[in-house]
Amino acid sequence: MTVLPENGFSLAAEFPDATREQWQRLVEGVLSKAGTVAEGPAAEDALATALQDGLATRPLYTADDAPAVPGFPGLPPFVRGGRAEGTAVTGWDVRQRHAGPDPRRANEAVLADLENGVTSLWLTVGASGLPVDGIPPALDGVYLDLAPVVLDAGADFEAAARRLLSLHDERAVPRTAARGNLGADPLGTWARTGGDSDPAGALDAATGLAALCARTYPGIRALTVDALPYHEAGGSAAQELGCSLATGVAYLRALTAAGLTVDEACAQLEFRYAATADQFLTIATLRAARRLWARVAEVSGATPAARAQRQHAVTSTVMMTRRDPWVNILRTTIACLGAGVGGADAVTVLPFDEALGLPDAFARRVARNTSSILLEESHLARVIDPAGGSWYVERLTDELAHTAWAWFQEIERAGGQAAALRSGLVAERLARTWQERSARLATRREPVTGVSEFPHLGEQAVSRESAPAAPAPGPGALPRVRRDEAYEALRARSDAHLAATGARPRVFLAALGPAAAHTGRVTFAANLFQAGGVEPVHEPGPVDAGTVAEAFARSGATVACLCSSDKLYAEQAEAVAEALAAAGAARIFLAGRPGGEQREAYLRAGVDEFVFAGGDAVAVLSSVLDSLGVA
Repeated sequence: MTVLPENGFSLAAEFPDATREQWQRLVEGVLSKAGTVAEGPAAEDALATALQDGLATRPLYTADDAPAVPGFPGLPPFVRGGRAEGTAVTGWDVRQRHAGPDPRRANEAVLADLENGVTSLWLTVGASGLPVDGIPPALDGVYLDLAPVVLDAGADFEAAARRLLSLHDERAVPRTAARGNLGADPLGTWARTGGDSDPAGALDAATGLAALCARTYPGIRALTVDALPYHEAGGSAAQELGCSLATGVAYLRALTAAGLTVDEACAQLEFRYAATADQFLTIATLRAARRLWARVAEVSGATPAARAQRQHAVTSTVMMTRRDPWVNILRTTIACLGAGVGGADAVTVLPFDEALGLPDAFARRVARNTSSILLEESHLARVIDPAGGSWYVERLTDELAHTAWAWFQEIERAGGQAAALRSGLVAERLARTWQERSARLATRREPVTGVSEFPHLGEQAVSRESAPAAPAPGPGALPRVRRDEAYEALRARSDAHLAATGARPRVFLAALGPAAAHTGRVTFAANLFQAGGVEPVHEPGPVDAGTVAEAFARSGATVACLCSSDKLYAEQAEAVAEALAAAGAARIFLAGRPGGEQREAYLRAGVDEFVFAGGDAVAVLSSVLDSLGVA
């Protein structure tokens, strides 16, 4: 209830609505103080943040930016959710992944998960996980009519599926009560593993399983449209969506050709997407995916109710780091939030140590509790489509949907997903996207906390039992990438040097002048060099041309970096650089980006290279390790 003052006027009456033009003029003033001249819309553009796929996040959104009304939850085009009640009744399905090869240990982990909040199981079966014959013992004590089982068996999907279905019969589970997903995904498996074999035969086997489920197991889906291979190969959100659409269409064609109706075919599909630490992009991706699939199903002749997309969101492996893995807990929490708000039906939070091997019990506990806290304590699922009505999210959803649709159409013009994979179209496009992103990672415009920013060389390494090795990929297989891979390679070189010599490679930070002058750049340089496994060493007090040689000798380093303000550089940098060169410094850096004559003067004095925000950190660090003789 709004309480009005005694005179009866609204408290906001003297605050007229501001216009976008007024806001832009205020931005112009701020930009001009920073040396940027921009007027009107250009001032707004100057504050926009570029995303992948040519999209951008604007600094301001109003009702004028919102696209057409996205409909209602549970109704086409399902932007706001596949069900009218969303996840408000039971929350999302908390689905834990298990990839351990030992059936007994897998069973212990499965039962612990189910007793502590997990509501369905995701089993990796085959060469990369549990053996097919290990399915029954791994599920010993599991009530299959209460806990749905989802399989991920790659090329072994048919054998794994038949074994799971027979287990249902052996335990006398009513066929109408059985739930889960058999995980057949011939195109996704082909994208991951490559090879010369055509997926047509596997697709025939998958359609056979789908027909069996449609006739006999109404609660079990046979196929998964897994978009993770495209995300994990470095693809953007729109590319992930477009590839999933093309795969889904290929499966629809195969299923209807095998005699299923369009509605029955749609009911056999579950879509799997990555959830990242970009929460708004994750929300928009899931909302756009439902809208796009609803359109595909509509033009295919599906009834309105059958057009809803069943979604399984999995926290991204691309964002997971091997160094400082505890930060992964924060990343997966944000990703889980984005998946839940985005309306995913099932959410898998990968354990924080997933990149290091088989997760331990503590990591699995943290993973399942991430969903539990968001559901039970934060009550995140009690609001249906909490992102609905956000002009930013609605606009991002719309733009992402259009971009993904264009990519989907390009794949279809190329002959469909199988043809696009075979020709290399998908691989080439994803590689281009990853190359662009790798440049942002190398320059730290996309920072990775604990790796490229705020690394800790003295951290205690986290060790885990090795996970089963995946089969060697064949020709045409999509790669698997991680954001930390370039820095991980540098850190591995440093670790090897430490093991061989007893010390890490070092760099001497020559801090000039008082702390107020050098602290900022000392901190910057220390962060930079540690990201490559190079240990920074500097004196507690400032150095100058007369003392730097002795300080450099005491450091045990063979390379140095000058750190101070531009003003003190002008006064001391040349003399200090000359003293360092005379003291035997093999390479001299300067933290900053001087220009013109000043830069040339520093180079003449012996400075070899300048390090600065936005520079190629990977290239600099690689050259430092090379110059230090680190193999």
